[in-house]
Amino acid sequence: MSEPVSEPATGPRVVLVGPMGAGKSTVAALLGEAWGLEVRDTDTDIEAISGRTIADIFVESGEKHFRALEAIAVADALATHDGVLALGGGAVLDPATRSMLTGHRVVFLRVGLSEAVKRVGLGVGRPLLLGNVRSRIKTLLDERTPVYESVATLVVDTDDRTPDEVAARITEALS
Repeated sequence: MSEPVSEPATGPRVVLVGPMGAGKSTVAALLGEAWGLEVRDTDTDIEAISGRTIADIFVESGEKHFRALEAIAVADALATHDGVLALGGGAVLDPATRSMLTGHRVVFLRVGLSEAVKRVGLGVGRPLLLGNVRSRIKTLLDERTPVYESVATLVVDTDDRTPDEVAARITEALS
């Protein structure tokens, strides 16, 4: 999965997927700046449309409601955005979202357990990490990594790499 990937005819130039702590938002911003493209993050879209934080949506309305909002946000972004797109960590759990990603350049930012725990910290503001943070991150990585891999056209390991190095690796692979 390291061969060059052709640019899609429509939609985002690249879609970043991966778990919390992988660096999706940070790398998206770097790619957008380097390529002169607008950056969009579906979690930010959801917060803007709902007027609530992701954590508040989870607490007040539940994960099922959040996932429904997320599916709508992803579908809209894939259809209307032509820049760099970062998806929330759980967006790829929806089969319809996975189907919509077909034909797009999807980069899975892979992060190991130790690095993810270090980057996420105590999980403040991350509703899926309530309780034992390390255990919850391990469970999420175990459950989601095969799904991320299944939608990815490129996998980039982020452990022991700076966000700039990750962005450079993506740029090199997609050139």
